[in-house]
Amino acid sequence: MKLVIAIVHSEDAGTLVDALTDKDYRVTRLRSSGGFLKQENATVILGVEEEQIEDVIAVIRETCHARNQFINPMPPLMEPGEFYMPYPVEVSFGGATVFVVEVARTERI
Repeated sequence: MKLVIAIVHSEDAGTLVDALTDKDYRVTRLRSSGGFLKQENATVILGVEEEQIEDVIAVIRETCHARNQFINPMPPLMEPGEFYMPYPVEVSFGGATVFVVEVARTERI
């Protein structure tokens, strides 16, 4: 048995959970937030047999997509009289980060 942990953008989480449950996978969704842009995301957890891992990852690839967004960088610490002109910077975020972990024991109670 393997534990699949997928950290996905919150906009993709509902679609991902629906797609996985349509294929009869049992899924748990947890709210979380990221460190880089401090945006809300979701952590999707499911236990699967080893032969199901590629199918689960394929569903994640189909439903979770990267996005681009412009952000204004934080101004650096400046000395009096210095001038700082912030320009928006385009960053890519979203998609999915997937971890597959070996499970030593599992029980349904």
